[in-house]
Amino acid sequence: MQRVAIIGGGIAGMTSALDLASESREVILLEASDQLGGLGTFFQSKGQWIDRFYHSITKTDEHLQGLIDELGLTDQLYWKPTGMGMIVGDRHYPFNGPLDLLRFDVLSLPDRLRLGVTSQLLRWLGEGKELDSITVEDWLRPLCGEAVWSRVWQPLFEVKFGPRASVLPALYIWSRMGRESNTAIRGYLRCGLKGMIDSLGQTITKRGGQIRKNCTVRRLEKSARGVRVTLADDESIDCDAVIATVSIPLLGKLAGDSDLAARIPRQDVPYMGVVVVPFFLSRPLEGFYWSPVLESAAGFNGVIETSALIDRAQYGDRHLAYGMRYCDRDTELFGTDDDLIRETWSSHLVQVYEAQGLRREHILETHVFKAPFVEPAYSVGYGTRVPPFQVEGTRLFLASTAQAYPNVTSWNWSIHVARQAVRRLESVLHG
Repeated sequence: MQRVAIIGGGIAGMTSALDLASESREVILLEASDQLGGLGTFFQSKGQWIDRFYHSITKTDEHLQGLIDELGLTDQLYWKPTGMGMIVGDRHYPFNGPLDLLRFDVLSLPDRLRLGVTSQLLRWLGEGKELDSITVEDWLRPLCGEAVWSRVWQPLFEVKFGPRASVLPALYIWSRMGRESNTAIRGYLRCGLKGMIDSLGQTITKRGGQIRKNCTVRRLEKSARGVRVTLADDESIDCDAVIATVSIPLLGKLAGDSDLAARIPRQDVPYMGVVVVPFFLSRPLEGFYWSPVLESAAGFNGVIETSALIDRAQYGDRHLAYGMRYCDRDTELFGTDDDLIRETWSSHLVQVYEAQGLRREHILETHVFKAPFVEPAYSVGYGTRVPPFQVEGTRLFLASTAQAYPNVTSWNWSIHVARQAVRRLESVLHG
């Protein structure tokens, strides 16, 4: 019987296990933590399971919707129109259409018009261009002008990518622009993401797959059978093949000085981590799903009001908003004590929304969650360096976020990447 180990119990790992599990194959899913789901893990509050990190589904997420349907959960999926706000200093703006843009007095009227026109034409303006070979700044700055670039686009990109924002490949930003608009129809599941993860786990097990949580991989190396996986407790598992869904830097560490290490693709892709604080509130903020916070002293630079999308009954009849900041895992913020972040960001939330009537007593409960490897920060020309699905000369296969390029890092594209890796693995094992 062929044995395949899958490293990482996020959506890519679980999709791989789902597709590979069968009576004729031993599939072992290895997850280091006590929960499956990766960035889709959960915590309990008032008897409800809540996402640690905010999530939504868009109409263009065809791979994710396909998996939901495969699990028999389509009747759990609901859709709702959502909007975007824009917070610049102490000014709050709706940002959902031409009239809102005309009122956006951060820019002069000519620059507002230029922002509107270029925003509508960017998909067309990028079509057929060699956008992988130039930075987003070199592409957008001449198109939109200095004021629009420095007051709008650059700060927006910095919300997600920090100081690396202006040197990202233009192709990556261009591809993201097709996923959703400011006024977007977003979806969520009545059973929550936990319901989907539970269903995935149950289906994998029914198909004969093994799921091992609290199971840390310490080392990977080639073996006569294919790949040997050594766990933290020194247990070794000899496999015909392995699919690794972890980040490229972490995969390099697992290979250590083994003969696998030199074959693994470049390990210098920097990753942005994220710090989030879910705020349970007794009242709404502004009702916008997504509001960047620019030119502000707040610790967070974005607010995602998920109760603008998700039924409040799923939050124990409370409102929920996430403060977020993407940052490098080596930054001071990432190492800051959780209690200090919770206290500081609570004060900042009140300051940002004070004019909207928010008071400290409206904050009912807070938590802090951090993830070190969330978003690859690509460099120009990355399209020529996307890691292959099979590490050359080995039975090690890759299904990482670094392979979704130029598409947005999301569950949708992680599912697609996982299924491409599985197809490559199947062709080798049956070849």
